[in-house]
Amino acid sequence: MRIGELAEAVGVTTRTVRHYHHLELLPEPDRRANGYRDYSLRHAVVLARIRRLTELGLGLAEVRDVLADDAGKDLVEVLTELDADLARQEAAIRARRARLRALLAAEELPAEGPVSPELTALFARTSAELSDSPMAARDREVLALIDTAAAPAERERLLTAVGAIVASPEAVARANEAYALLDALADADPAGPRVETAARRLAECTPRELLPDPPAFDHDHSLLRALCADFAPAQAEAIRRALRLLMEGT
Repeated sequence: MRIGELAEAVGVTTRTVRHYHHLELLPEPDRRANGYRDYSLRHAVVLARIRRLTELGLGLAEVRDVLADDAGKDLVEVLTELDADLARQEAAIRARRARLRALLAAEELPAEGPVSPELTALFARTSAELSDSPMAARDREVLALIDTAAAPAERERLLTAVGAIVASPEAVARANEAYALLDALADADPAGPRVETAARRLAECTPRELLPDPPAFDHDHSLLRALCADFAPAQAEAIRRALRLLMEGT
């Protein structure tokens, strides 16, 4: 058989046959006097087996293990490993679908979504209680970052602390005042007196539980630098001063 005849007989492309030759999965056939490959029934049998194995989901390295005489893995072992891997994928898909169902069941998805159901519920509460402020929107972005990147225990601690603010009308009022003062610093002088006022209001409305223990935010901390770089100079200075006040316990 010519390569095109072999490929057609097994239901693959000639490019696939050449690729299997390159990977040494399919033995090279003898060549005719004119230089064309001359495939036998044995080649068709091996190629068909490769196709069946790849359709089951085996990678080509695993196919090589099955085909090789000295691979140390028989077909049962390889298929057992494949079945276990598919079971893990199946469980992961079920978990993802459950999360999707929870997100779709929510009354309103936050603009920062998708986030966890806990943060979705918290955002629903904050949107009703806190002002529609550019600084509040930045806080939501940071919470979404924490929701994604923090360890579960740390994430739960921080979300609980934020939830406590929303639960207290006095704390909500202080937070809205701090947001307004920070918003007003968008074009302010970083050395002006309003910066200190905003910093103290921000420190007063920020629970100590929102800071790492011991505090990880110092002047050289990369996350603090990235956070402050996203704000106007006066706003960034107010945030740095507020963090200093919180760390000093003032």
